[in-house]
Amino acid sequence: MTDELDPPVRDLADIPAVEVISRAAVMLMSSAAEKLGLAGEDPDSGAGVDLDEARRVITALAGLVTASVEYLGPHAGPIREGLQALQRAFREASSVPDAPGMGPGEKYTGPVH
Repeated sequence: MTDELDPPVRDLADIPAVEVISRAAVMLMSSAAEKLGLAGEDPDSGAGVDLDEARRVITALAGLVTASVEYLGPHAGPIREGLQALQRAFREASSVPDAPGMGPGEKYTGPVH
């Protein structure tokens, strides 16, 4: 017997690749925002900021987006914009910003200013 409030479980084989990639990108974006301290009630407080972890997640996101952009169709633009916003937020949060082209994920996306 299933609970009517539980959403139906989908077989991973039935989920289109674009949806899997988009969901992974959104999860990475959310993680990066958390690690940059952007998701808290007071983003200016600096609580929960972990720039080392944010760098890793943003770089992983950049690699995913770069490798899969041809498959994302209309989703590519918003995901790229989100990635660039996170890269700029990282630069702003850093006490010593990386040189252009050396920030998280910029080896995949090119310099973000």
